[in-house]
Amino acid sequence: MVHFVGAGPGDPELLTLKGKRLLEEADVVIYAGSLVNPELLDYCREGAGIYNSASMTLDQVLEVMKEAEAMGQTTVRLHTGDPSVYGAHREQMDALERMGIPYDVTPGVSSFLAAAASLKKEYTLPGVSQTVILTRRGGRTEVPERESLKKLAEHQASMVIFLSVGQMEEVAGELAPFYGWDCPAAVVYRASWEDETIVRGTLREIGEKVRQAGITKTALIAVGGFLGNDYELSKLYDGTFTHGFRRGTDRTDGGGM
Repeated sequence: MVHFVGAGPGDPELLTLKGKRLLEEADVVIYAGSLVNPELLDYCREGAGIYNSASMTLDQVLEVMKEAEAMGQTTVRLHTGDPSVYGAHREQMDALERMGIPYDVTPGVSSFLAAAASLKKEYTLPGVSQTVILTRRGGRTEVPERESLKKLAEHQASMVIFLSVGQMEEVAGELAPFYGWDCPAAVVYRASWEDETIVRGTLREIGEKVRQAGITKTALIAVGGFLGNDYELSKLYDGTFTHGFRRGTDRTDGGGM
């Protein structure tokens, strides 16, 4: 059996309880060494085979899984954050299906969620945005033209941009015509790690601030009005709002239930 496990954003305590148990039980662990916190390997049992996939090809990763399965061993494929977001695990799952090797997926805490926690912000503020766009700028891996930053920016939704901080000024230039140069932005480097760094500013100044901070990779860009302080209060806790668990008061009838 192969278990794909989301390692979380970096802080070892943000690994799920199920993910920790699977790591403790695994005979073989293949981890994304360029991003996964090596402290998580402390959960592995003594004698487990541990492989760093940073220097491996897809075929080499699959061969390790195939050999482990032939010996009746359990494998954990440890991906950073949640594997469904830029995890490149679909191709591995498809290959396992072709080989008849059973697998499952244990989700993890994505870095974009850890970034919101570090920023102490909420992506979906009433009256500001009820949509979160997760995307990246095109680079060595191309992005479809229909998903270019300029097209996505037309929605002015809360936006989290992965794998693009090395092009911060270009990102700001593409977003500014829609969000405005004074729109708040933030860059979170290694969210939840001990050396986490946060850079805040507007689209006008964030590029220079990021350059001064020396951040070129392993960071998320957050852009949108949710980073500001103007928003409407939620209806969920509004005393005049009725829902399935509470009858609201009518402000026009002098109160009362």
